[in-house]
Amino acid sequence: MFKFLLNPWRKWRASRHASHQLDAILAQFAPTRSLAERNEWLIELAYWLRRADRPAGATSTSWRYARLRYLLQVLENNPALAERVGQTVRSIVQDNDPVSLLCDTGLSSRSGFWGELVDRWQARFLPPTPNQPQLAALFALLFVGPHDAAWVDGLDDELVTRLHALFRTGLNDAATADTEDAAAQTRLERSLGISIQILVSQVRATGLSRAIRTRLDHVDVTDLPFYRLADAANAIFLERPDGALPSPEQIPQQLNYLRAVLDQCRAATASVYQHLDENGVSVEVVFQVERMKAWLGRIDLLLTAWADARASRRFVHLTAELVSASQHRRSVGYLIRATFADLARKVVERSAETGEHYITRDGKEYGAMVKAAAGGGLFTAATVYIKFFITGAHMSRVAEGFFASLNYAASFLAIHFAHFTLATKQPAMTAPALAHRLDQVGRPEGLDRFVDDTVAMIRSNAAAIAGNLVAVAPVAFLVQWVAGHVFQSHLISTEKAVATIDSFSILGPTPLYAIFTGVLLWASSLAAGWADNWFALHHVHDVISYHRRLRFMVGERRALRIADFWKRNLSGVVANVSLGFMLGLGPEIVSFFGPHVEVRHVTLSTGAVATAVGVLGSGVMHTAPFWLAVAGIALMGVLNVLVSFALAFIMAMRSRNLPRLDRWRITGAVLRRIVRDPLCLLVPRAPTESNPPGSTSTPA
Repeated sequence: MFKFLLNPWRKWRASRHASHQLDAILAQFAPTRSLAERNEWLIELAYWLRRADRPAGATSTSWRYARLRYLLQVLENNPALAERVGQTVRSIVQDNDPVSLLCDTGLSSRSGFWGELVDRWQARFLPPTPNQPQLAALFALLFVGPHDAAWVDGLDDELVTRLHALFRTGLNDAATADTEDAAAQTRLERSLGISIQILVSQVRATGLSRAIRTRLDHVDVTDLPFYRLADAANAIFLERPDGALPSPEQIPQQLNYLRAVLDQCRAATASVYQHLDENGVSVEVVFQVERMKAWLGRIDLLLTAWADARASRRFVHLTAELVSASQHRRSVGYLIRATFADLARKVVERSAETGEHYITRDGKEYGAMVKAAAGGGLFTAATVYIKFFITGAHMSRVAEGFFASLNYAASFLAIHFAHFTLATKQPAMTAPALAHRLDQVGRPEGLDRFVDDTVAMIRSNAAAIAGNLVAVAPVAFLVQWVAGHVFQSHLISTEKAVATIDSFSILGPTPLYAIFTGVLLWASSLAAGWADNWFALHHVHDVISYHRRLRFMVGERRALRIADFWKRNLSGVVANVSLGFMLGLGPEIVSFFGPHVEVRHVTLSTGAVATAVGVLGSGVMHTAPFWLAVAGIALMGVLNVLVSFALAFIMAMRSRNLPRLDRWRITGAVLRRIVRDPLCLLVPRAPTESNPPGSTSTPA
């Protein structure tokens, strides 16, 4: 039974790269068959060509074309077969519409990101059928390999010439061949012109849409290059009522004018990005701008081919670009990466503005960080005791998680507005600030600045953790000591104290829970960046400051002060509230749908252990469970910081598409600095000359 079920699965997997033998494929050639049958025949031939196994000892890529050379040799040695093949290929090209291939392949058909995402998901499971008279559908079925575009682009002149000769095979005489070539040339030029006009109309419509137009500096719409684009293209490609076309003498001048307008459209598109940088990023606007850039790039590609339609090498490159675009069109991951790169960059830059405040570069800033962290530790001690009271109430898990969320959120907001700090929140904010320096690492002074800031970030986090723990541990212990010795009452039971110490053991699931907490810390920084971006994108500051009823109630100056308050504090409020609810309700939600998880936050856990020591007495410090808990808390702090920093830094680097080689070079520079001067991680150092104190120069 098992073998009966396994055999179909093996056949299905093997069929992915299977193909018929060449003699069986060539025997099916016939130009009189239906279009679907001819398309299927060409698809099978493409699968046979793709089965190129690399010979042992081969050092060049010429082996990839061995099957193509063998096919051409077989056809050249068999004129009758070559004639039948040539007629069939010509009929396939003539009966399939090329316009969709030229102006649609690889370009988004939807006006919004989510609609395009759904289309691509459908395309992954519902490929086009070979009975469609569209070259775009045929291309999607012919070229399915990841290296097909490079294979096409690597065709040498000798192979291109032989393929062109095969395409002409079957034409009776030179006069007929010339006539057929001229007709094919005219059809190709006309298809290129129609495709360019279609793309121009799409660029014009998008460029003049409200989403794009309102983000441009021009007041008069007629001054926009998108408005003039259609006239510039029609002067070349639009057929007159009398059938006349521009004279050969006029075409170069009109072509240069069209290219100039296209350059102006690209410059206008760049100004939209500048507006987004200043006023917030929208996924839909980024998608539309990226789609318009792709259209402009395709117009340039088609214009180059149209300007010299007889240059075979240009058409080889055009075909390779269309193959690559067709494959990208089917890729869901490519769409997500391309669309969200700018959004991620903007969210990262918003977080970077906050992260700059958490990096200490001299002794004064270092001391201020320790004091602020100590203040955060005091608030955290109160949070720990309130959390004990909540768990002692024995409510349902959801209710307990909700009240714990309120406790955490209120505590974190109090720390924020008191201008104190919580150490584990810093890495997710400081990582984007470091990534902001990545634009300059190509220069020696930029690399020095990045290394200086990396070391300062590590030192700042160490100072913040030390400040938190130095305050939370003695305060939590002292409160319990006073309660036990003065009021003769423990704030938590002895059993609860023992269970608390045991729960933080390094030998238990503490490391996994600490990693989960690091992910939540990073997620809260994303929420903060998104909120700040939303505030800027929708001009909420202006909405509040000019709100009519609010002005009547508090006056114009107070309305402006309220708007300024939210502009300064929205990201902080969202970060702290979201982190509080993630720490409180996040474990309950995850545990409901999956494995049981808990929160392990180094500062809160230290306060809990200090409270347990106050209940059990100093004798517990001589036991193994206590020191296992200490080791667990130490690892917990490392994992909280490391995971949240790593996730934020990886996202920041991906938003800048930094090459892997540069990543290794940067990592090596940081490690060399630490090995040369390990104490720089604990004691402030004078920055390098290229990175003066407080330097916040923008990337070049």
